[in-house]
Amino acid sequence: MSRLTRRSFLETLAAAGTVAIAGTKSAPRVLGANDRLRIAVAGLNGRGGDHVRAYSDMENVEVAYLVDPDKRVLARYLKQDKYSKIEAVQDIRKVLDDQDLQAVSIATPNHWHALMTIWACEAGKHVYVEKPCSHNIHEGRIAVEMAKKHQRIVQHGTQSRTEATDWAKIVEIVKSGRYGKLLVSRGLCYKPGAAWTTRGDIGVKETKDPPAELDFDIWTGPAPKQPFHDNLVHYRWHWFWDFGNGDIGNQGVHELDRARWAIPGATSPKSVVSFGGRIGFKDQGQTACTQVALFDYGETQLIFEVRGLPSKPYLGSKDGVGNTLHFEEGVIAMKAPMDKGTKAAYLFYPKGKDEGEPLPDSELSCGPGKSHFENFIAAVRNSRNDELNAPILEGHYSAALCHLANASYRLGEPTAFNPRSKAFENNKDALDAYERMEEHLGSECRLNLEDWKYVLGRKLSFDAKTEKVLDDDDANKLLTREYRKGYEVARGES
Repeated sequence: MSRLTRRSFLETLAAAGTVAIAGTKSAPRVLGANDRLRIAVAGLNGRGGDHVRAYSDMENVEVAYLVDPDKRVLARYLKQDKYSKIEAVQDIRKVLDDQDLQAVSIATPNHWHALMTIWACEAGKHVYVEKPCSHNIHEGRIAVEMAKKHQRIVQHGTQSRTEATDWAKIVEIVKSGRYGKLLVSRGLCYKPGAAWTTRGDIGVKETKDPPAELDFDIWTGPAPKQPFHDNLVHYRWHWFWDFGNGDIGNQGVHELDRARWAIPGATSPKSVVSFGGRIGFKDQGQTACTQVALFDYGETQLIFEVRGLPSKPYLGSKDGVGNTLHFEEGVIAMKAPMDKGTKAAYLFYPKGKDEGEPLPDSELSCGPGKSHFENFIAAVRNSRNDELNAPILEGHYSAALCHLANASYRLGEPTAFNPRSKAFENNKDALDAYERMEEHLGSECRLNLEDWKYVLGRKLSFDAKTEKVLDDDDANKLLTREYRKGYEVARGES
């Protein structure tokens, strides 16, 4: 394979690259404790930059490949002396036959996460994959199976499992039963965006030829072949079902993971129902920008809330993003800092009291490494799956919550705000979430709700063993997808 140097790459930047499709199954050599670990980073425009910087700063770790279908993105790295000698490649399949490559770190759009994980495991590489680990439940489960089959270490990019030590201690407090039963585990993603940002109303972009530097066929990957427009590349793909999963499957995965983590023994819910809509936006985006999802975990309800319009925080949640836990005896919530010199902290608020109490200390048990990337590298070096703080199975369970919520929403019916639906009258916590959503849209955002409808999703009953929705073929179709030829994700691959 020829090396693309900085000079040669920049000289050919204007040319559109084409790469042959070829699968590989090469096993990397076994590492010694002090051997140099070589890693490829795939997907470089956003979060991928953090991957490159983190690994580049580690001792005895080499970023051997930069992988991205957009030559413009690759060029930004090659112009920097620090990265100028790294091999730049547009297609991940061109690096998987390198037997001296030990790992792949994935920060591509969501629709590539599972397939790239599967290919890398089959090629004998360890994997760090960003959240969510899948675009749908079907491929997420196969990624779990392939990691196990090929005995690969696969870390999921929910870094709270390593870096949010305060939440890890809270999980232990919940287990202790100190504050009684956990009634509601709530996750919040109040993350608005102005029209000119990657969030907010994204307008309508006309289809056109993709830029010459972008291999849009590779970028599209397992998704259906379709025309290019500027709201896809880069980032705004999050708001289109073929590529993304909305903000519940973007920022929301972190808080969903923490909410599920706090429920002792929680894996898959018994049922889910979701409601909301792309309310306040008149654009070509498809996913909900306002969304509430209700997950039944028996004696605990997991409630998740997305708000894409400016909103007041909920119970002091920092920047509108966070988690709260509702117990029989009170609430654990974050107290926002009063000034720049004060650190935000979780407190316990007993029922009927406005003043919070410090949480008791608890033992913290987690794998090696201060950062999530360090934890992954340490587990790879030690060949210890049990040292991972966010193994792929845990990532799969949390990503599945996004997919179930979206399936419920996509199968829902447009519903008027007035008169109010009776769907929530027997669930006070669901009714509370609905009423606050309505107040947020009407009073805070000053929308005339007579002009808008929300989608009231279908209730889905879920079988955790088969990972299928019971008696609902329409829902089960949304838990997988039709894959393009050459990009299939199916059991039985080896």
